[in-house]
Amino acid sequence: MDLSNARWRKSTRSGASGGNCVEVASNVPGTVAVRDSKDVTGPALTFAPAAWAAFVAQVAERP
Repeated sequence: MDLSNARWRKSTRSGASGGNCVEVASNVPGTVAVRDSKDVTGPALTFAPAAWAAFVAQVAERP
């Protein structure tokens, strides 16, 4: 999958120190891509938008 035009945004939970950061790109049609911000040329996971929304909803429910 070509993610060269993906617009990545860092998680709001990421700290300013650059530690454990996740970036998400949702501007790719039919896909939500996730990558490690410390390895921007490394692999990215891709999800169907509904699957990503279900994951985020479950994580948001946890304390």
